[in-house]
Amino acid sequence: MINRELLQPKSIVVIGGSNNVHKPGGAIVRNLIAGGYDGTLRIVNPKEDKVQGIKVFHDISELPPTEMAILVIPARMCPDSVEQLASVKNTRAFIIISAGFGEETHEGAEWEQRILDICERYEAALIGPNCIGLLTRHHHSVFTKPVPTLHAKGADFISGSGATAVFILESAVIKGLPFNSVWSIGNGKQIGIEDVLQYMDEHFDPENDSPIKLLYIENIANPDKLLFHASNLIRKGCRIAAIKSGSSESGSRAASSHTGAIASSDLAVEALFRKAGIVRCFSREELTTVGCIFTLPRLNGTNFAIVTHAGGPGVMLTDALSKGGMQVPRLEGPVADELKSKLLPGSSVANPIDILATGTGELLGVAIDYCEHRFDNIDAIMVIFGTPGLVKVYETYDVLHQKIQECKKPIFPILPSLHTAGPEVEEFLKKGHVNFSDEVTLATALTQIMQTPPPAPPEIELFGVDVPRIREIISSAISQNDEGSGYLPPETVRQLLECAGIPMVPELVSTSKDELAQFAEKVGYPVVAKVVGPIHKSDVGGVALNIRTAEHLALEYNRMMKIPQATAVMVQKMISGTEMFIGAKYEERFGHVVLCGLGGIFVEVLKDVSSGLAPLSYNEAYSMIHSLRGYKIIKGTRGQKGVNEQKYAEIIVRLSTLLRFAREIKEMDINPLLADEHSVTAVDARIRIEKD
Repeated sequence: MINRELLQPKSIVVIGGSNNVHKPGGAIVRNLIAGGYDGTLRIVNPKEDKVQGIKVFHDISELPPTEMAILVIPARMCPDSVEQLASVKNTRAFIIISAGFGEETHEGAEWEQRILDICERYEAALIGPNCIGLLTRHHHSVFTKPVPTLHAKGADFISGSGATAVFILESAVIKGLPFNSVWSIGNGKQIGIEDVLQYMDEHFDPENDSPIKLLYIENIANPDKLLFHASNLIRKGCRIAAIKSGSSESGSRAASSHTGAIASSDLAVEALFRKAGIVRCFSREELTTVGCIFTLPRLNGTNFAIVTHAGGPGVMLTDALSKGGMQVPRLEGPVADELKSKLLPGSSVANPIDILATGTGELLGVAIDYCEHRFDNIDAIMVIFGTPGLVKVYETYDVLHQKIQECKKPIFPILPSLHTAGPEVEEFLKKGHVNFSDEVTLATALTQIMQTPPPAPPEIELFGVDVPRIREIISSAISQNDEGSGYLPPETVRQLLECAGIPMVPELVSTSKDELAQFAEKVGYPVVAKVVGPIHKSDVGGVALNIRTAEHLALEYNRMMKIPQATAVMVQKMISGTEMFIGAKYEERFGHVVLCGLGGIFVEVLKDVSSGLAPLSYNEAYSMIHSLRGYKIIKGTRGQKGVNEQKYAEIIVRLSTLLRFAREIKEMDINPLLADEHSVTAVDARIRIEKD
């Protein structure tokens, strides 16, 4: 519950405020005063008469009614204080800095629950406990430093960790990234990251609210809520980037399929962010760099001009941009020759445009003007300009400041001399700019942004998928299974794939040698024989390829039926093509994570897979396919024809729709699918179900 009293309180009391600014109680009072809070500020401290120039109340009972309270007292004292403030003093917003609650002890968890119950009873907002506070343009209710520059169009930053929030702010401040608000949710007992996003979504005002949201997430309590409100905000014009930490731990249950072995909570997060349109970051530097990029005009293309006075950084930036799929096109012809004539002898204009170490601010301006007005194949400009300490660069940075204001194409300032030219960089940042001090970090962040698709549409692709029949088959399979779980028999798997409209190779499962021989004659040799029963067929010698005669088929049948746990033999028409893979795993709270990739060694050894969250749209499926490292094989390379990408994407979408209506499916593999330029056909599939 986020209310007016939390965001714009007319009166604030700091319970435990003090004169010692080296402790949280004193630091919060200092920050509130320094931040220019224009409401009534009160302090409760039994041992002081005056705190930082403010008259002190010795007990809560002495207070007049106060809208918001910040508690910086021992955890055991907080429940009674909250009760008294809410019931007697009409306090309707609480920020509890104190630690020692559910994150530490069972008793602390009980105190925390009691506080929540009180807040719910009185319809009061609660931030924390165990947090650094809340920083807005109305009140600086944090005890930490740095306090960044606050601006209406600066970033809204929401963090699940107070200490990490401080370190991210440190990273942001030196880049010049402005903020609108900083939310430290702590234990998030009432208000979590998803709740803050919900409030920002439901109250979004494009004229007055920040379009930039940065998140540091340790736990996604409600993936659906995060997906819904993040997607809405992005569709309204916002841009969101997030770090999700703690996603590397693999599942606790030993997996029995390729998908189960590969899928993890991290792939679920990847899929959720892809579906929402959230730019995923993996470090503090990357998050704040992405945030700085968000403050610049949006890119309308991926062709960059690099203007520099130092060759090495220009080359490294070129390499990093190219690696990320962006271009640094060669500049040549009459316009390039004309620019070269205006620069110092020895300058290069091929791109990077090197104006040499002795290049002046005036020459920098000339190069930028040509990139802005004369080179039509340039979408954005990157300027690398530092100093070896021989000259001051105030004038050069003034030129850069003017060009950023004048140019329609985005300009990315890369000013690496933070120590040698510290005052000049600081002056440049004060004019409202950001700085990317490392060119490769900038290119990496740009790559993440460019590779993040827009939010997926909420509609489900139902065409050609028989949902009632899917439910009928699943219900029947559950009822026929004594334990309600396990791998489905091949004929049931085939029925489900048929309901989803997924093409399959002709096959027959039987315990009759003659029946299998007749089927082989009907579909035509060569055929493939596979044992039915054992989960990993190839591990027990249960697969025989390229069977060309009835005699060979009879021999393989006799051999396979002797394999332990064999219940039947499957015969399939043998087809050829590139091996592809699709799998899925049900992740608690997230739903089905769908994986796709090349089959064979690519999935088993290299684990080159991409993930998406069911149900998937066609755009999501294409994005998954294009993000594979082996995409060039799918597209076709070195004279080899590619596979039918459209049909592969269609199967991914159809499978995701099937899964949307069959939560009982916990793991599945379709491996391989054999694909060529005409078709994509499922050859082998396994589905494991559990009673929901």
